[in-house]
Amino acid sequence: MDSKNKDLRHLAIIMDGNGRWAQQRGLPRFEGHLAGARRVVELIPFMEKYGIEYITLYAFSTENWKRSAEEVQYLMNLLADFLDDNLENMCKNRIRLRVTGRLADLPDFCVQRLNSVMEKTSCYQERTLILALNYGGRTELTDAVRKIAASVQDGSLRPEDIEEKTISEHLYLPDVPDPDLMIRTSGELRISNFLLWQLSYAEFYFTDTFWPDFDEAELTKALDAFRKRNRRFGGRP
Repeated sequence: MDSKNKDLRHLAIIMDGNGRWAQQRGLPRFEGHLAGARRVVELIPFMEKYGIEYITLYAFSTENWKRSAEEVQYLMNLLADFLDDNLENMCKNRIRLRVTGRLADLPDFCVQRLNSVMEKTSCYQERTLILALNYGGRTELTDAVRKIAASVQDGSLRPEDIEEKTISEHLYLPDVPDPDLMIRTSGELRISNFLLWQLSYAEFYFTDTFWPDFDEAELTKALDAFRKRNRRFGGRP
């Protein structure tokens, strides 16, 4: 395929299957999460190669707090290590880091690192890596409705003036274009509360491949499939 994929500005990925990848190999779950983090590092250079401006990775959902305290702590430490180890890599590839989700509810050491890396990479505009952390699509819509309700209450917005654009403008990252393609690994056929509003007209691609095994060859398959789709956005063929 061509090195530039002009129709795909924003790629969203549900990185699923780390635990099952480890289980198949007789390894503890944390080894799967570590392998998954390494796969993210390998993915970063592909943004430029395939002309992708935005990648959103579903890294930690609002539901993931239900996991064991040990696993959650490991994931938070892994996030901190990822940020420490890859700041130079993001700067080298001129990639800006952003976060979507309820950032304030994360541990302080994660919030501090996230804010630091976001500040240090804020000058880069060519490509943006978005981590969905403590993120849930329903939570995002709930927060948007609360903001809109507050504006109605204080008189700065009339109920009859609320449009789809109004809701979009009150989401976590209103300036980011909606995803063109959503990939989910590991064979699950659902979106699991991910970007419910933004995925309205995205193309979906599901693969049985576990996230730690989702290499460039697998990415190319997904991008090739996307290019063959006829995106009508509700219009006629």
